[in-house]
Amino acid sequence: MSRVVVVGAGIAGLAAAWDLAQAGADVTVLESERRPGGVIVTEHRDGFVVEGGPDGFLAAEPELPALAAELGIADRVVSQQARGSSLWTGKQFEPLEEGRAAALLGIETRGASLTAGFRSFAGGMVEPVVALAERLVNSLRFTQGVTGIAPVGNGRAGWRVAVTGGSAHEADGVVLALPAYSAGRWLEQIGVADARTLAEVVYAPSVTVSLAYRADQIGRPLEGAGFVGDMPLRACTYASSKFAGRAPDGHVLLRAFLAPADGDPAQLAHAELAAILKIRGVPLWSRAFHWTRGLPRYREHHAAHVAAVRERLRRLAPLAICGAGYDGAGVSACVRSGRAAGKEMLGRLTG
Repeated sequence: MSRVVVVGAGIAGLAAAWDLAQAGADVTVLESERRPGGVIVTEHRDGFVVEGGPDGFLAAEPELPALAAELGIADRVVSQQARGSSLWTGKQFEPLEEGRAAALLGIETRGASLTAGFRSFAGGMVEPVVALAERLVNSLRFTQGVTGIAPVGNGRAGWRVAVTGGSAHEADGVVLALPAYSAGRWLEQIGVADARTLAEVVYAPSVTVSLAYRADQIGRPLEGAGFVGDMPLRACTYASSKFAGRAPDGHVLLRAFLAPADGDPAQLAHAELAAILKIRGVPLWSRAFHWTRGLPRYREHHAAHVAAVRERLRRLAPLAICGAGYDGAGVSACVRSGRAAGKEMLGRLTG
């Protein structure tokens, strides 16, 4: 039985570990945090479903529905209700073409099919994370950050992965399901040429604030799924309109996207939204999520750089990379990247 260490329990790492475990590998998943999921965070409060990270996935992409079917949660997939976005000019809303809102926010949409809209899960995007974690419970090791990666030596092909606390794991193969800036650092230390190009991938900071209101507090009709604004309020999603079940009857859940700024983001978000949507009174509650390194921003020739690094990895003992920093920032892309890494690892170990 081949031993594989997966570093990182985000959705990409969990997807890789799932495929490896299904194929009979002895898998250990190391996660520096106390929970799985990475930027996928869902909280439930007073009947509201609050997303801290991505709130859905492109309906035209098959990866998550396929994974959900394998995990027995296919019936939890829900489709987008409200469609369409607007631009707030400072005085009025102007309708935007499909995909234009994402482009204005700097989100890569080329080649993505937006006509089918988005889908999510009834209890939030954390549902596939929870399902994977439950099935991999004996493989998961939390609060175990990696402190070093080195070849096993003694003429053996494999890796020794050191973790916080001084212990280490030996493995026949390693999957680095880490942000590019972390993986690039480890690959550079083991002598992978041009790994620094991965470490230079920029992850943009962001702040999201979810705000709960009674429906009678909103003085302007909420048309479509949300709008794009200007600094400091970059955008707002009408979360309770976009997907069913995000708020109790008679209530509204809004999600504001802010540029990093001084002051309390919840107060800032409410002040901006109150002026635009004619909101009366204060929110019932608010919840802010700070992402110092959020979505990756790919530079020119990114795909070629990643391909070159992967080609060099094939000259080493089995080692693969996966995640948003390499093959696409959407949740579906991360699942696709993780499963591809799992398949590649299995091929290397059995070939």
